[in-house]
Amino acid sequence: MFILVNLKTYPCDPVAVADAVAAVDETTDARVAVAPQAAHLERVAETGAETWAQHVDPIDYGSNTGHTLAETAADAGAVGTLINHSEHRLKLADVDGSVRAADRAGLETVVCANNPAQIGAAAALGPDAVAVEPPALIGTGTPVSQADPEVVEGAVDAARNVDEDVAVLCGAGISTGDDVVAAADLGSEGVLLASGVAKADDPKAALEDLVDPL
Repeated sequence: MFILVNLKTYPCDPVAVADAVAAVDETTDARVAVAPQAAHLERVAETGAETWAQHVDPIDYGSNTGHTLAETAADAGAVGTLINHSEHRLKLADVDGSVRAADRAGLETVVCANNPAQIGAAAALGPDAVAVEPPALIGTGTPVSQADPEVVEGAVDAARNVDEDVAVLCGAGISTGDDVVAAADLGSEGVLLASGVAKADDPKAALEDLVDPL
């Protein structure tokens, strides 16, 4: 099971969360990673935690002020990147371009989408994984795996029908180990979450709760 903690731009200590991720990752068969802001990638990667970028742009080296180059994220220690998160939507051509840029830099990719139909389209672009995240549930503490399990099952079917090698993750409202187990029971190979760890008083304890039932 892959557990990817997105720190968004929450006012948390990214290094402290990364230390917790690294510590918990050593105690479980689950794969635990963290996605900090671009400016924090290098510091987070230095903790030994598996580090992901929150986004890379569909660009190459050149005149691209204000963009995130995939190679720069990789040089800072990222091993993968989210693409098309609901808080950073892209046009389909740009999603494709970002996947190609990430591949060029040797980054794993998780392309986010709102629903099974979009998951099918995302899977056709050849990412390593897709993640279904209904926007209405993000940050609510109500997990999609329980509130709308048909969305997860539909996403798994949609991706499988396009490319069986593309893994399916789910996100939105994930905060407990029971949520992770429910996601796995629906066919998800991992989860995305943010506030459940990033806003926790004790990120390590929150992560331990997530992996304990696995």
